[in-house]
Amino acid sequence: MSKLKIAIQKSGRLNEESIQLLKDCGISIYNGNDQLRVTASNFPLEVYFLRNSDIPQYLIDGVVDIAVVGDNLLVEKGKNIQIAEKLGFSKCKVSVAVPKSFTYNSIQDLNGLRVATSYPNTVNQFCNKNNIEVDIHQISGSVEIAPNIGLSDAIVDIVSSGSTLFKNGLKEVEVICKSEAVLAVSPLITEDANLVLNKLLFRIQAVLRSKKSKYILMNVPNDNIQAVSEILPVLKSPTVVPLGESGWSSVQSVIDEEQFWDVIDKLKDAGAEGILICPVEKMVL
Repeated sequence: MSKLKIAIQKSGRLNEESIQLLKDCGISIYNGNDQLRVTASNFPLEVYFLRNSDIPQYLIDGVVDIAVVGDNLLVEKGKNIQIAEKLGFSKCKVSVAVPKSFTYNSIQDLNGLRVATSYPNTVNQFCNKNNIEVDIHQISGSVEIAPNIGLSDAIVDIVSSGSTLFKNGLKEVEVICKSEAVLAVSPLITEDANLVLNKLLFRIQAVLRSKKSKYILMNVPNDNIQAVSEILPVLKSPTVVPLGESGWSSVQSVIDEEQFWDVIDKLKDAGAEGILICPVEKMVL
């Protein structure tokens, strides 16, 4: 079977969470010598550790088959690159920020400003959409310092917590787009590599579903099992096991973490007792 070539960021938070995702999928990777290319020992996967900004071009050229990148980078550099799966980590925003002293009322206040950014294409798209014109100064790294040294009047950059903006006397005034890590696919991926990708996607989706779910066990009077079953957002039907005490059963199912507390309140009202919640390691449908 041919190997699937995947690119991930060679350092930083996206690197750590990408490697953890592969580990959660049962894929063993050893990069103890800081190699830029390693092969998984138990899955047909070859991992390329690349500079984040270079990854879209590697996908476009077909050097790698897939990559874990922030979808904001695809907006900037990834024309015609498809997304196979949203991964739910490394969430952030691409935002416009100005000095705290700047009086900002609307997008039109950006008209004519000098804007420092590492995302010129994203800024151009934003400006064209909103019928404004700015003077773009493209720089790499340390964008937040640009207004303080007189290089620009505003910036467009990645924002996570906003603490870096605060430290540099800036305030966020517009969100251009929201971003998260995604699994991106090269337009030149081969049929053989695509077969391996489908196997990897099966594992990734099982991991992602498990992170959003909890396993729930509870004791329920037999007369209340139907009412409890109607509350549970189960895959098919809950597991019901008779208890040693007559008239009672253990009911087991999976619930969505986002609905967790609402469901728990309804289960208690329906007569459920001794409710136990457990994490789900994998969830295969």
